[in-house]
Amino acid sequence: MQQTSNYNLREEIKEYWSMRAATFDEQPGHEIFSDAERQAWHGLFERHFGKGDGRKALDLASGTGVISHLMHDLGFAVTGMDWSEAMLEKARAKSKLRGSNIRFLLGDAERTLEEDDSYDVIVTRHLVWTLVDPAAAFAEWFRVLKPGGKLLVVDGDFVSSTWASKFNKAMAGFLEQIGLRKPVEGVPHMQTHRDILARVHFSNGARADEVSSLLEQTGFDPIAVDFDLKKIHSAQKKHISFAKGLERGAQHRYAICAQKPVTG
Repeated sequence: MQQTSNYNLREEIKEYWSMRAATFDEQPGHEIFSDAERQAWHGLFERHFGKGDGRKALDLASGTGVISHLMHDLGFAVTGMDWSEAMLEKARAKSKLRGSNIRFLLGDAERTLEEDDSYDVIVTRHLVWTLVDPAAAFAEWFRVLKPGGKLLVVDGDFVSSTWASKFNKAMAGFLEQIGLRKPVEGVPHMQTHRDILARVHFSNGARADEVSSLLEQTGFDPIAVDFDLKKIHSAQKKHISFAKGLERGAQHRYAICAQKPVTG
């Protein structure tokens, strides 16, 4: 019974992101809108991976190829994998326009079907919070990494209330009450988002300590949590509202670098 439920949920997640593909690149936090943000992402990747030097990188849930292109900039031989053909269509068009040689594959980030020990690095951005079975996914990523290879998880707790979200909600209610703001109509895809979120593993928010613990149980060692994402967030804030900028800055966001040990 549980397998059937998980299968249906996974299909819903796939359909949701396929639906979002049309407008995905219009949103700050998805596409890159400034050189400052691009450089900040490059800095994060270099801090944990170093220069690419032709090493093989796998970008899981690659979407329209934003992270894939950032990794390509640094000299990695990049494979982007996504299970939404709509996302991949946009990624391939972007790659053709930019003249990059990124390989984009249709595939499941939780069941990649890639060979053992085949990648030097794996990167994910805002994927882990959507996983149905993170323990199985982490074991899969561990399998396809080469000994000594590194995984970088860029994610966060996008569920728990923060002082900023509470402040914004109260302020919006006050402005509506005095007639200075019209009630905001719900966006259709937001209800789908909430329905999915209620059923994924990290339905209460993907906190760094829990994600790190699961990675440790998988066999990754060492594991380092990096909360220094200020340059990325500062660059993104210039392209979003003040209220959204407050919320983004107050959220529990992080990058976790985990290494597959080199065995004897």
